[in-house]
Amino acid sequence: MNPISLEEIEQARERIAESTLRSPLVHLGVGDAPADIYLKLENLQPTGSFKARGAGNAIVLLSDEERNRGVYTCSAGNMAQALAWHARRREIPCTVIVPDTAPETKLAAIERFGASVVKLPWDGFWQVATTHRYAPLEKSVFIHPFADRRMIAGNGTIGLEILEDLPNVDSVVIPFGGGGLATGIATAVRGRKKDTRLYACETETAAPLAASFAAGSAQAIKRIPSFVDGIGAENVLPEMWELVKPLLDGSIVVSLHEIVSAIGLLFERNRVIAEGAGAASVAAALTGKAGTGRVVCVVSGGNIDLSKLVKILQGEIP
Repeated sequence: MNPISLEEIEQARERIAESTLRSPLVHLGVGDAPADIYLKLENLQPTGSFKARGAGNAIVLLSDEERNRGVYTCSAGNMAQALAWHARRREIPCTVIVPDTAPETKLAAIERFGASVVKLPWDGFWQVATTHRYAPLEKSVFIHPFADRRMIAGNGTIGLEILEDLPNVDSVVIPFGGGGLATGIATAVRGRKKDTRLYACETETAAPLAASFAAGSAQAIKRIPSFVDGIGAENVLPEMWELVKPLLDGSIVVSLHEIVSAIGLLFERNRVIAEGAGAASVAAALTGKAGTGRVVCVVSGGNIDLSKLVKILQGEIP
């Protein structure tokens, strides 16, 4: 995949303006943090995550023939919800392939938005993500959850908004799952303010990007499943590595305990509900590894099972 252009991102913003939220940028309510931390609240999007942006851009760009064929994707939940929501609004048939460990909150939302659900074991699910195909659905149009330039361009609109709301931002911390969010935001920010530090963040249970930066090439790792389901793949796809490598300053790896603490902090201080992936950026900024000054944390989503949230607020790791 060739690098995404700033022009593609600017065009995507016009396409999705009527269907997505220009999410607010607010201060984290913590006085003794190692930096002046801001929250980019993508958990407030119509489907609870940033995926509404990319999915909206991809849906608008479909031809009439493609809309008639229907769409499908593979997703742990957030992309599935976003694509299903946009497809329902335009009366486009939609199917989503999910891992059999997907949270019930996300599965219920997918079905509520009218999409058909196909459950696969993790290995089968990840095979769809790496090959970009699922034979039983080949008559439909596959929209990849992150390795798709339409998705990446839509994600990049977050970067445009950050710079408009905080022109003197020093660092941006971005949750890293497959790389579509980081690539989009980093492309937008690098295109307008090259001196901003840009960091991915990952969980200790699955940090293939950190391993890739250490090795200098796309790496596979042993993935340990956890409640943090929106990030944490078993490898970085080679095509995504080539995109993110020149854009990011590195990946900050945080523990499950640090993520749990960040979820509790967001709820207590800002009344923000974040899923594990969404709070990982805040956990990373609180380590101080994203630097001092003005640090923006992308709270990528808020779709967390209520039972897990209750345990987290009680100080437990689900």
